[in-house]
Amino acid sequence: MSSNFLKWLYPGIQIKRWVFTALFGIAIVGLGAFFSASQYHFVNIFGFVIIFCGIVFIVLGIVKLSVSFITLFLPKREQDLVNILYNKRFLERGPKIVAIGGGHGLSNLLLALKEYTANITAIVTVADSGGSSGRLREQFNIVAPGDIRNCLVALADAPGLMGELFQYRFPQKSELQGHNFGNLFLTALYEVAQRDFQEAIELTSKVLAIRGRVIPSTVDNVHLVARYNDGKITEGEAKIPRPGVGIQHLYLNPEEVVPTPAALEAIREADVVILGPGSLYTSILPNIVIKGMSDAIANASAFKIYVCNVMTQMGETENFSASDHLKVILKHTRNDIVDAILINSKEILVAEALERYKREKSFPVKADIEELRATGVRVFAEDIVGVQDYVRHDSHKLTQALIKAIEKNRVIKR
Repeated sequence: MSSNFLKWLYPGIQIKRWVFTALFGIAIVGLGAFFSASQYHFVNIFGFVIIFCGIVFIVLGIVKLSVSFITLFLPKREQDLVNILYNKRFLERGPKIVAIGGGHGLSNLLLALKEYTANITAIVTVADSGGSSGRLREQFNIVAPGDIRNCLVALADAPGLMGELFQYRFPQKSELQGHNFGNLFLTALYEVAQRDFQEAIELTSKVLAIRGRVIPSTVDNVHLVARYNDGKITEGEAKIPRPGVGIQHLYLNPEEVVPTPAALEAIREADVVILGPGSLYTSILPNIVIKGMSDAIANASAFKIYVCNVMTQMGETENFSASDHLKVILKHTRNDIVDAILINSKEILVAEALERYKREKSFPVKADIEELRATGVRVFAEDIVGVQDYVRHDSHKLTQALIKAIEKNRVIKR
């Protein structure tokens, strides 16, 4: 202990000089106080001047000492101090929000949502069976890491290079072709953590310094199963989209899988629960059809809002309106699982983008507001779309619309 204390006195660490400066200031203040107690007026004035000088030395020592510590722990990143204080003091007072889903929709939402609150929990589907995730599931008997990885990167406060690294996909004609580095990293940590997937996520969260928390909806190696209107049954998330054939019912194999305790706890403590955005049958429903999950959401005191997709998806939601999306959720869960729905109100006018989607038999989701209200939910219609070479939710517009809906709900509850 004494050796550690003596290290503070080593030369070159730029600590002791400012400690002594502050101590010198304290001594000067004490001396000034002695003179200011004199019965002679000019001595009193001299004492107050000395006290002022002592205070200057104390302030200088404390400020410089603080800068030394900041420089030590944040080398070449002093400019980040304001952001760190903002995150710690302001964002940590934000509402507790649980976002449930998967795919690019959920990670796109998290990118902007983390600027509103640091109290974010993403509950993510692990039923992906295609690509890198599917191969890793077969080889290591692990739940799908792909959507988890996307959400971790979206919430990361780490430098951009780390995000690029975790999203890096190995090129073709290599032994790791098609694999994503982030997926391999999670898989390796899963093995290191004695096959504890939640622990692997927690360790990765520390590496990326994420704002919030990412939780798998279940840690059981589960697969999606769809029964279609023609009576046929297909297993495997990647195989589920079937153009021209509607899905009658979606369930899990095995059916007795349970939610992670952390997911249930987050829902129980949440102020807001957001469902979506994301593919209805392969990103949202896989989470909420888990036994006990829909009951937990419905029984929570949180404000529950579903974010409807802006475009239909071939093989899943062909010709679906907004109310059709909502009715599928209610059919698979409970009628009281959703308090409100957020839909896009802006007409999409970019002909080139629409033509490309039309070739894929994908069209803008009809905002049938009256039909939605007939289900008993509140309807929020806002401009939440972004159009580039694709049509999807604009993360910042979406977050602002959600904040508006959350604030309106607070006013109504009051």
